[in-house]
Amino acid sequence: MATYAARQTDAEGAAVSAPTLPQHPTVLVFDDEDDLRDVMCRMLERRGFTTLSAGDVDDAVAVCKDHEGEIHVLLADLGMPDAIGVGVARQSREVRPDLRVLYVSGLPKEAAVRQGLLDDADTVLQKPFTTDSLVSAVRNALDE
Repeated sequence: MATYAARQTDAEGAAVSAPTLPQHPTVLVFDDEDDLRDVMCRMLERRGFTTLSAGDVDDAVAVCKDHEGEIHVLLADLGMPDAIGVGVARQSREVRPDLRVLYVSGLPKEAAVRQGLLDDADTVLQKPFTTDSLVSAVRNALDE
């Protein structure tokens, strides 16, 4: 059974259960490290995004299949073993062809392209990043 959670916070930052609303874009945060995934979710939630989270490939694909609302952006860690974030993006797009993908990586984009992990057209947010740069990158992905 897939384990994932839709999360949203109130004005004070406390987690609340809320339906996905069109004015709150939904981001699926995919990272195998629980702490990093939680931090990215909180950063986005505090700026009005709704987040879904997944820590492995099966969970991420299950979220894409099972989530009844729209998922606007997949935020995928490129630095996971064997660049699994790229595979999750491919599998997720099979289920949701309009899904936008934003990769997060400590590896410079140019190096990832040279290694054949990414295409020039892919978008990468370089680690470390601030809340402002994360939100800006997600908003740019939404505008594509």
